[in-house]
This record gives sequence, structure tokens and C-alpha cells, in this order.
Amino acid sequence: MGTNIPWSVNNVSERLTKTLDRVSKNDKDVKAVFTSTFAPGNVKTKQPVKSPLAGALVSVKDLFDVEGHVTRAGTKFMENDAAALCDAPPISQLRKAGAVMVGHTNMTELAFSGLGINPHYGTPANTLIPGTVPGGSTAGGAVSVATGLADIAVGTDTGGSLRIPAAFNGIVGFKPSQISVSRQGCKTLSSSLDSVGPMAGNVRAVRLAYHAMRQSVQAFKTFKQASFVVPTNFGMDDLDSAVSDGFKAALDKLSNAGFAVEERSIPVLDTLKTLPLWHFASVESMAEYQQAMDKHIDIMDPRVASRIARAKDVDAVSYCQSLSARRTLISQYQADEADNIILMPTCPVLPPKLADLLDDDDRYYATNLQVLRNPSVANVLDACSVSLPYKHQSHTIGVMLTAANLHDDALLNVAQRCESIFR
Repeated sequence: MGTNIPWSVNNVSERLTKTLDRVSKNDKDVKAVFTSTFAPGNVKTKQPVKSPLAGALVSVKDLFDVEGHVTRAGTKFMENDAAALCDAPPISQLRKAGAVMVGHTNMTELAFSGLGINPHYGTPANTLIPGTVPGGSTAGGAVSVATGLADIAVGTDTGGSLRIPAAFNGIVGFKPSQISVSRQGCKTLSSSLDSVGPMAGNVRAVRLAYHAMRQSVQAFKTFKQASFVVPTNFGMDDLDSAVSDGFKAALDKLSNAGFAVEERSIPVLDTLKTLPLWHFASVESMAEYQQAMDKHIDIMDPRVASRIARAKDVDAVSYCQSLSARRTLISQYQADEADNIILMPTCPVLPPKLADLLDDDDRYYATNLQVLRNPSVANVLDACSVSLPYKHQSHTIGVMLTAANLHDDALLNVAQRCESIFR
């Protein structure tokens, strides 16, 4: 996609009508993308003409409160909950910037997977490779952008849930520094790892959405000199040949454009391998949803329920030790790599076939861990990270740039340069 933005206050009504018409027809390419749409008559469309987001169509992951609508979080047990009384802060801020909310997008139940499969509301179709998973958990959000139903998608990222579906559908996904965007009014998966961020067709649109969504935080940081480091000790094994070839081609383009690209071991990533990452999501989601688990286990996705139930295997001391170990990792990372950008493929594989995962639990869990491996680094290390699409020969992969906490704008500046080089 180019860097031009297709929206304006002059065409918003026409574009919104076309989107809602496509969704209502439920064609194969847009099937299961939205769990609900917001009636045009109830959409707040007072756009400040001077705002660069005025008239942008925005899809909202079904984790966020939108005034007057039920937040289902991809579940059946929440579908009869009371409607939200007000917008979550990021949604409210996007409205104030002139964006128009289209609807709630489909997702993995409770955001607990990187694959995007939902047995309750269906699984959105991958837009690049027919018959494959869309990536998750912000599955519908990525597909809404890739199919042109929305300009921007708001989602969450706990271990790659913005960047994985972005990579699998050929768009840009950005996980900001956790502190920079409010999580109020957004249902929790992992209070330690959850971040709120945008997806869009290009870095410019992602930046506009992020600036509208973010809250006041301490001063953001810049790079003394932006250097890329490709880790030799993490994230580069077990790559599909198409991913390996595409990533090498992307590195060549960056080097030829004048970027410094270094391949070396990153010590903090060796230590990260020893951290039981599953403690965070399992324990913290159990803290949020234990009553629901007790009452509604029969209507939950069994794959999600079983992963939450693993919390029972973690004692309080072990969980606290994991929290402490993570804090040490964050300090080590910020001390060692503060002025470097870690460069990896977003996912080591191309989107896997949906049919191969539906009835094979072992393959499902193994594949889920595989696609989460690289992007989860940013969540554990409290970093910011962006996935850029790169097409090599017949395949599009995600190239992921990760930087230390509060380097968000600096990282997006570099990402925009890379996007231009890749194009």
C-alpha cells in the first residue's frame, strides 16, 4: 500500500456506507471479520476539519468498550453483558481526532492465541494466502484493514497480537511502549504484557492513529545513531525458506541503503529463553476470569480454557520469581541495547493452513508457540516494536523492528524510512 491516506470528511459517509454494505453481504473475503457493526445513525461523526484523522474509518477489537455496545472479547459468555456506558480512552481520543468507529472486530477468545481462530464467531480469511489463518489475536482488525473495510484497526498486543496478523496480511502493525496508551476500558489478558496499539496499511497512518491514542507520559527518547542488530542466538532458526529468503533480501536492501546492520549474539535473549513466559498470561488471565471459568467452562474455547487453567500449576513464589526475573531482563536490555534496533522476521513461518490446526491440538499449540516466539520479545522486555510488510518474489513476510521503551517516535521514523526502501 502507498503512503497516501484515502480518507477525508468529504467522503466518509460514502466510504462508511460501502463498508457496512460489504459486511452485510457477508462475502467470503469479509466473513467473520466483525462481530458487530455500529449503526451509522449512532456513529459520532463530528470531525475537526484540521485533524489529519478526520474521516478515517476505524475498526475496534472486541476487547474495547464502545459506548452503547457490548464488549464480548471473542467469547459467548459475555455476549449478554450490559452495553458499555462510555468509550475506552483510546477510542474516545480517536473520535475527538475525527475518526469514525465502524464496528467491533473478531478475535481469538480472550485474546489468548497468535493464530486468530475463533470457534464461536468463525475465523476471518487470510487476505494473502487462501485457506490459512489470519494471525491473532487481533485477527478481524488486520483483515478489516487488508480488505479495505477500515483504514485503521485498534487492537492489543500481549505477545504479538498486532504484529502477527499484520505480518500474515501484508500490513503494518505497531506495539507501542506499554505505558504510552491507556488500557482502561480494555479487557485484560495479561496485566504485565498487554499493550494497546494500531494497525494500518502504512507507517504514516499508524503514526497518526498512535499519536491520537497515546496519553501524556515521560519524555520520549531518540537514538544516538540508529543501528540494526540481527540476533544470532534467538529468533533466526526454524525459518520457512520463503521467510529466510525474504528476510535476507530485506537486509540487503537496508544495507545497500546505508543502514548499519550487525549480526551478533544479544546476551539478554539467552536469559529470556529461561523465563517461563506462560506464567504471565495464564496467572493474570485466571485472576480476571476465574468466576467465568467456574461458571461458563462448557461454552469456552477449550484451547483457551486449558491454557488459562495452567495457572493452577503455578504457586505464588514461582509467579513472583517470574515477575522479578522479567524486571531484571528489562534492566539488562535497556542497559545493553538502548541505542540499537533488534531486527528479526516477525514470524518464522508463513501463515499455516487453517484446516491443519482445527482438529490437531498438538499441532495447534506448537504452531502457536512458533508464531509468538519472535514478537513476544518486545512484550517481555517492555519495548516498542513494529512489523513492516516486505514482498519477496511471490510471498509477503513481516520484518520486525524492536526498540527499547519510549523510543516509539524514533522507531516509527526509522520504520518509515525502511518502508520506503522496501517499496
